[in-house]
Amino acid sequence: MAIDTLVDGSGEKGTFILAHGAGAGMDSDFMVAFAAGLAARGIRVVRFEFPYMARIRAEGKRRPPDRAPVLMAHWRDMMADWAHAGPLVIGGKSMGGRMASLVAAERPEGLKGLVCLGYPFHAPGKPEKLRTEHLPDIAVPALIVQGERDPFGGAALLDSLSLPAGFTVARMPDGDHDLKPRKASGHTLEGNWARAMDAVAGFIAGL
Repeated sequence: MAIDTLVDGSGEKGTFILAHGAGAGMDSDFMVAFAAGLAARGIRVVRFEFPYMARIRAEGKRRPPDRAPVLMAHWRDMMADWAHAGPLVIGGKSMGGRMASLVAAERPEGLKGLVCLGYPFHAPGKPEKLRTEHLPDIAVPALIVQGERDPFGGAALLDSLSLPAGFTVARMPDGDHDLKPRKASGHTLEGNWARAMDAVAGFIAGL
């Protein structure tokens, strides 16, 4: 099934399929900035939207995300559409990255790596319910870019967590779920985003 996509960059250093988070589509400020920034760093970035977000755009009415099987099936279709691009890296922001990780745990052919931007390790305020049980099944290298103040899993969790071999974490100073720091921290959103883009581009180029 062909899926509507937005493509940035020529991809001399790799192709990265990037999924949006639960609350905003592929044209959010975050998604636009990362697509442009990674394209400038030599990565082809392919953005798409899950079915529920496409319906929101068409109908103008808010609706909750599709259930995981639907989201994962959409991911598989995206990978099939872009199999011609060679080995792929998949990932996304928050929920989009989590769904990509679930697909990666199935060890699909042609997958080269996984990138999660703000991985939702747990729901805010519920650190006892971790969403990590499938991570050991992922056989490709993985990068998690995480804000130190992320309510879905910040510095304290990262300090206590033992991630599987092959996983790398890039911490964004004082960043929240969008990697945004507080002004008093001395860091900036632009600086954290640039740092995150450098980490992702370096990870993909090094695969």
